[in-house]
Amino acid sequence: MAPVGEKAAEAAAAPVLKALGQEDAALDAAQVMGSVRVVNADPVVGGLPTYGWATGIQVGADGEVAGGSGQLKSLEKGDTYPVTGAAEALKRLNASSKGGGTPDVGGCATPVPLEGGQPVPPADCPMPRGAGKPTLMRVDKAVFGLATQYVDGKQALVPSWLFSVRPATGGPVSTVSQVAVDPAHLTEPEEPGTEAGERRVTSYGADGRTLTVTFWGGVCSAYAAHAEESAGEVRVSVTERPRESKKVCVLVAKELKRTVTLDEPVGDRRIVDAASGAAVPRA
Repeated sequence: MAPVGEKAAEAAAAPVLKALGQEDAALDAAQVMGSVRVVNADPVVGGLPTYGWATGIQVGADGEVAGGSGQLKSLEKGDTYPVTGAAEALKRLNASSKGGGTPDVGGCATPVPLEGGQPVPPADCPMPRGAGKPTLMRVDKAVFGLATQYVDGKQALVPSWLFSVRPATGGPVSTVSQVAVDPAHLTEPEEPGTEAGERRVTSYGADGRTLTVTFWGGVCSAYAAHAEESAGEVRVSVTERPRESKKVCVLVAKELKRTVTLDEPVGDRRIVDAASGAAVPRA
């Protein structure tokens, strides 16, 4: 059976989201898993949009809600910290790309004026991709919000700038988040291989019990995919382990794939990125 349309799916999910207090959430119903359409809702918290804290409502071909996943525990307000502007956040994002870091979608951003704000400074650090070809990302919009990060080993919503970006040569819009907390109040990230060092999974493919995940990584580390299965979803993660070598390792970010064998085929289950809690789109 064919899945219901996006509007019908959003209408079916509306009562559930209202009961959760997420009637103001931004909705994306483009994800389809067989005959099931998934309505991914990014809630508004404290009047701010969120990224990586989505609630997923599965709607069957009959138009009825078939399942869901997300964060049910109430949030507790943490400490207050000074934050940086969008221009400074973009500089830090591009600097991490230049130094071998891996933004959510890869690449640096080229500037456009912020809506109602100051222009973003020029970006000068195209990230090598694939066979050394640089990929420049154009910033279309910058919004102050909250993004999922690990704090003391647990997920938390942290003040962040959410950049809407697209390849400079054209293509679909993606979101890249950059922590907005003043660097003076940030601690160094944990070593790779811990929860905070997990790579964000950007897409997946499935063939029977074989699940293939795509993510951004480098040639200086070894990566392994893992999956935790339940009746309604499969939580996937990618851990990183630095390679032991006396040779110089070139810090080049590239799109990588790893496979993991499931106990059962994916079927209608939702694929969730364990590092962010967000639904993973099918490639």
